[in-house]
Amino acid sequence: MATEEVAAKAAEEAAKEPQSVEVLNSFISDPVGYITAHQDAIISVCTNLIYAVIILVIGWMVAKLFGSIANKILTKAKVEKTIANFAGQLIKYAILAFVITAALGRLGIETASFIAIIGAASFAVGMALQGSLSNFAAGVLLLIFRPIKAGEYVNVAGQEGVVQEITIFTTTLLSVDNKLIVIPNSSVGSGTIINYSREEKRRVDFNFGVAYNADIETAKKTLRQMFEADARVIKEDGITTVVSALGESAVTIHCRVWVKGSDYWDVFFDGNEKALLALKKAEVEIPYRTVTVINKK
Repeated sequence: MATEEVAAKAAEEAAKEPQSVEVLNSFISDPVGYITAHQDAIISVCTNLIYAVIILVIGWMVAKLFGSIANKILTKAKVEKTIANFAGQLIKYAILAFVITAALGRLGIETASFIAIIGAASFAVGMALQGSLSNFAAGVLLLIFRPIKAGEYVNVAGQEGVVQEITIFTTTLLSVDNKLIVIPNSSVGSGTIINYSREEKRRVDFNFGVAYNADIETAKKTLRQMFEADARVIKEDGITTVVSALGESAVTIHCRVWVKGSDYWDVFFDGNEKALLALKKAEVEIPYRTVTVINKK
């Protein structure tokens, strides 16, 4: 049965070849007569071609217009610039795909097979670029939900730095020692994100060790007064000074203060230095490790 079908198709194709040659010879020998005889078909083809061109031109203009409008609306809504541009381009090319399909249909081309070919090609490209697509998807989510923004100090994928740029595929950080760090968005989206800059205030924690024979109340009072004198400390949120641990050779006094996020590191470094000077001035002993050497003769 299969052999008969193949033979029938072969015979059909063979029959078409002489017809094609005959049409070509007829047109070459008498082009005016051929056009006159087939003027209705030629007019129909030309009309469809003109309509297809009009569809493409108008469709291109409409796609460009709608993409631009979407971009402007999202920009006015204070959406991230990158995602606004991406959404505009996505709308533009989605409309263009519809326009091209409509133009091909006007020309009488079977669009179902055309769409199937595009779908198969898209699947093959998707499989080849699987990693890039995961970065793309993560990038879109980062731009939509915005857990991090440009200018914020963050910890993502085990790296810390100031966010310089978030693109569709990567996130760029600038470390405190001026190193540029480029991280794939899939790594950013799949891990823990710590944003140090999003909240206006941050808490600074200190641990100071004093000797067991030191006056604990004097030490706590000295540290409290030191923080109260610092204008960068937010007094309304309270200042905590408590004994947090009893170590092998020292009593640990834990202090907590609230500051603006931009003052965090300045207060942290200044606080340690000022605490050392203040405790020495108050004659509060600060223990340190010592080694006793016994020489037996």
